[in-house]
Amino acid sequence: MPAHQSRSRTRDRNNVLNRPEFMSLNHPLRTGSNAEVRGSGRRAGQTKHPQCPHQQADHAQESVEHNKDRRESVKLPEEDCMQLNPSFKGIAFNSLLAIDLCMSKRLGVCAYAYSSWGSIRSIVGLLALTGHFIPWICGTILCLSRSNTLAGQEVLVNLLLALILDVMTVAGVQKLVKRKGPLELSPSFLDYVAMDVYSFPAAHASRAVMVAKFLLSHLVLAVPLRILLVLWAFLVGVSRILLGRHHLTDVGCGFALGFLHYSLVEMVWLPSSTCQTLISIGTLSWSPLI
Repeated sequence: MPAHQSRSRTRDRNNVLNRPEFMSLNHPLRTGSNAEVRGSGRRAGQTKHPQCPHQQADHAQESVEHNKDRRESVKLPEEDCMQLNPSFKGIAFNSLLAIDLCMSKRLGVCAYAYSSWGSIRSIVGLLALTGHFIPWICGTILCLSRSNTLAGQEVLVNLLLALILDVMTVAGVQKLVKRKGPLELSPSFLDYVAMDVYSFPAAHASRAVMVAKFLLSHLVLAVPLRILLVLWAFLVGVSRILLGRHHLTDVGCGFALGFLHYSLVEMVWLPSSTCQTLISIGTLSWSPLI
């Protein structure tokens, strides 16, 4: 054997990096090399120091939990994922919502005292209060207690039921949708009492249209009063936008919902006899007919 080959073999044998525990240093790293090195080190330790079955089971369980935690850390949350192929309907819907939000914020000129129209904020707030549930329910009950005619009592009882239907329906839809206002203002005490906490649909707009349509159908009014009644219903809905409480779409859907409530009340109109029975039960003066 040549002398230079024997000297190279002796040099390789004496090299520390050629030992088994340092063999991984002579190879390039691959994907997942850390986990493989840890695994090889664990296996090497197991071969050198045999463990009992209980310790082996514990190590296996720890490795499974480590892999599970690693997969969960790599997985991104759903809100951070980007939808690469959105549908045309989704794009159109999101664009309309963005336009609605932008315009509603621009029209909220009476939301604060320092807003551009903050000087008339109290007047706009008073106009919005005329469409609140509490003034109308209290006024209807007061007029019903003072009414002496059967026709008047019939109209007032049906109006009272229409108001109750309106507030319950709007409160239910708001609880389901849970849409906040454009400026996300905190509801007032009166809003909590009337269950008008969320934005969609606009309860004031729905109630104003329903009441206006009801009064136009069952009361004989002059033409100027009829025009003023329609104008009042429209301004009540607009006042909620100026105050920053509702979006444009909230008020529009509130108007449509008010027409729907009026149609439902007309379909299930209670006759005078039923209204008298309800009045008797409400005043605790009902006595069964013999």
